[in-house]
Amino acid sequence: MSLSIDTSFDFHSDTPPGKDSDAASPTLKYYHQLLWSKPLPSGIDFTLASEEKAYLVHRSPIGTYYLSSDAITTNLPGRASKVITRIPRHRQPSPVQYTIGRSIIFPGDRREGMATINAARGFHPRIADRFDLSLECIRRFYAGVPNPLSDVLTRYSDFFTLFVDFEKYVEFFLLEDLVDETTGNVKFFHDFHDFQTPAVPQTTDQYLRYVSASEQFAYARNQRINAYARSPLSFPTSPA
Repeated sequence: MSLSIDTSFDFHSDTPPGKDSDAASPTLKYYHQLLWSKPLPSGIDFTLASEEKAYLVHRSPIGTYYLSSDAITTNLPGRASKVITRIPRHRQPSPVQYTIGRSIIFPGDRREGMATINAARGFHPRIADRFDLSLECIRRFYAGVPNPLSDVLTRYSDFFTLFVDFEKYVEFFLLEDLVDETTGNVKFFHDFHDFQTPAVPQTTDQYLRYVSASEQFAYARNQRINAYARSPLSFPTSPA
């Protein structure tokens, strides 16, 4: 059996005007439900259901998890606006399509009245909504190493425990193209020196290299999702 996933589908196309695709694209929600309703490393089915007052929910004896969608590529249009304005028109990056390779799910419920993972990584100046830096924080969290997102990741530690370790988290969410297969280290979109390098590229060349690396990852993940969706191992459990 294979999954009915179109990795070229642009979720902006079925999002009502003025709405956020992560919350309002029915196709994006359905794709998340199809892709991530599968066995956890423990063998327990991580079945996701759509509910009236929640985006996607998993309910079972292992717990209740409210999940939300989040984009994992960004061209930093606001944060890098000063750099972008210096780029000649013919070198400006083209507008991107929001495809499934550019999206992931995180816990969406607020805990202790604090920010969610989506919000925390968006507002932290050393992360600037970049997923490569977010994934490095997750890698360090699994390794027990302090990182800029330690507090928020700790609040949702029960979610990350479901995947046992960083390698299995990466495998579950098909993120292998952002991790070096030899070292297990994150492959960054921009120069990285232990979170001391500015998260936002400071020159036009840096910015264009960042966008290129981000686009290469999105393309590779779409290809990986496409292969997974057509493999006999896909869809081992049914979304509710």
